[in-house]
Amino acid sequence: MRFLLLLLFTFYSVYAVNIKDISNIVGIRDNQLIGYGLVVGLAGTGDKSQFTMQSLQNLLRNSYIKIPASSIKSKNIAAVMVTAELPPFSRQGDKIKIKISAIGDSKSIDHGELLLTQLKAVDGQVYALAQGTIIADENNQTTGFIYEGATIENELDYSLKNEDSIKLSLFKSDAKQAYEVEKKINELFGMNLAIAIDTRTVEVRKPKNISIIKFISDIQAINLNSTFKKKIIIDMNRETVIAGADIPIGPVTVARKNFTIRIKKTTLNDVQWEDKKINQGKDIGDEVRLNNKPVAINIDNTLMNTKATPTVSDLVRAMKVMKLPMTDIIETIKMIKDLGALDVELEIRG
Repeated sequence: MRFLLLLLFTFYSVYAVNIKDISNIVGIRDNQLIGYGLVVGLAGTGDKSQFTMQSLQNLLRNSYIKIPASSIKSKNIAAVMVTAELPPFSRQGDKIKIKISAIGDSKSIDHGELLLTQLKAVDGQVYALAQGTIIADENNQTTGFIYEGATIENELDYSLKNEDSIKLSLFKSDAKQAYEVEKKINELFGMNLAIAIDTRTVEVRKPKNISIIKFISDIQAINLNSTFKKKIIIDMNRETVIAGADIPIGPVTVARKNFTIRIKKTTLNDVQWEDKKINQGKDIGDEVRLNNKPVAINIDNTLMNTKATPTVSDLVRAMKVMKLPMTDIIETIKMIKDLGALDVELEIRG
């Protein structure tokens, strides 16, 4: 069965973003964690490395079991490196995702059990403990993830409470953009609080009659016209697309085995499909009707209209209406990006 999804629109090249979309606050960032661990319970797909056997020997010794490393012949264990990101302001008991990668000659760590592993930062301190069952990457069985696989044990000593100013770091060095941010902030508060230190950094003083969190919230919500690229995050393991609601798609045609997507400029009065008028101005994802009758999802061809510029979220919603698998949706977004019809930064995880 083959589908045709035709999106009709008037294209606009400028879209609004806010300061949060184009900048970070200096000092508020993720911190990298790393640890060395053992995975057990593998069905003969473990490694035979000497350091793996030595690690198992040390583990057993801690349990008061003495055995020479040379006598360990099991292929059900693997040595791995565990990595994670510690989010800013994480608190004890919070859960974070971890990534596990084999460092020996293991063939697969899928469904192996990661034993309790300490995760440290560059200062040598332990900030999280990891343990759990691994889900391996489909395309690389020697790497995998555990979602919420680590528990935060120690917190970073950083507080905004007593800060009287913040620094904004723009994602891209641009003098015009830095000046625009400075101007918009000063206009919002009616005083000269912001000053662009350089083409990428804007320092902002906090008024005395406002909390630091309210201050940051107000600044990050300021709208401005921007040419900065927005970001789409694609998590291949979770088969998830994370995108803003207002990322536009330009004219493009993508033909695949099971469906064709065509996005083009046209006049709504001219829209027809097999000589049947389509009700005009329906948002993508809403019910679409032919001659006032609902269109079945399993028909060979589907036409959907939108008054505004189609966005990534519109496209994803429309493809879900067509019951297309998430893998097809992800590959389609990547193709549209490669064809130049999607002006975003694409972050692919996993």
